[in-house]
Amino acid sequence: MRKGINHYGDEFIGFLNGWKGVLENDFIPLTLEAVDGIQLKGGTILHSSRTNLKKIPGGIEKVQEVFKANKLDALIALGGDDTQSVTLFLSEHGMPSVGVPKTIDNDLSGTDQTFGFDTAVMIATEAVDRIRTTADSHNRVIVVEVMGRDAGWIAYAAGVAGGADVTLVPEKDIDINHVCELLSYNYGHGKHYGIVVVSEGCHLPEVGQVVNENAKLDSFGHARLSGIGEKLADLIEKKTGFETRSVNLGHTQRGGVPTAYDRILGQRYGLHAIDMVHDQKWGRIAVLRGLDITDIPIKDAIATNRRLDQRFFDVISDLEVKV
Repeated sequence: MRKGINHYGDEFIGFLNGWKGVLENDFIPLTLEAVDGIQLKGGTILHSSRTNLKKIPGGIEKVQEVFKANKLDALIALGGDDTQSVTLFLSEHGMPSVGVPKTIDNDLSGTDQTFGFDTAVMIATEAVDRIRTTADSHNRVIVVEVMGRDAGWIAYAAGVAGGADVTLVPEKDIDINHVCELLSYNYGHGKHYGIVVVSEGCHLPEVGQVVNENAKLDSFGHARLSGIGEKLADLIEKKTGFETRSVNLGHTQRGGVPTAYDRILGQRYGLHAIDMVHDQKWGRIAVLRGLDITDIPIKDAIATNRRLDQRFFDVISDLEVKV
């Protein structure tokens, strides 16, 4: 934004509550004064919602009216695959739009990292470090549930960085017998506790993903996942006899002060997004490739989830004890 104002003479407004604000023409002016120090703040000053513009009758017409009423030249959308599916939809209907990859799940294809991920991993890793103290002092196994519906990037990073005994990700079904063998090894070799990090989207044998039964599907068709940690803890205790507890970090991962890396990455994405607008690269999204920021078609970024592959499974496996 600073580049847009200082170098191009642009003016900006920020729509509130995601696509809901766009539909309702609900916005605030974004001046240099309004965003001063914004890189220090977690979350978003614009707030968010799970509004799917594509499913709103007459939605595209409403957006066109908002564009015309505010004399807008372009829309920059920050978000993950659901948000960017709407950005692509608008672009395909003639609305000048570009995307910026913002999701803690780090699961957008075509980019090496989304901003928000590094902060979430830092918070999850710190939680694992703290939970280790309790697990050790109380001779318990503690299961730590972290976010990650279809991709296990947070679990992988927090599990490896936090020295978890077991790290479980959605890309692989849980082998409960192997999990119990790893934990039993601890108890047979002088270590009377264990740490298990598990993604919320992991599949348990004969259960699949654990869904919050009281929650409805959101407007993008997603069920609310919650409870895999608790069910896994029950299974571990039943099979091993070890006292086992679970902790669901939940929205703790989304809060707090961003890391320095995320602050820098977010600003680099923003700078590139401004250039994309002035180059009229509609329907494209800024991405990180190695050390460089470039852009690709949004349709490529949301065509599939970016998931862990064998390289990362090998890291997890190589750090496990051999039983």
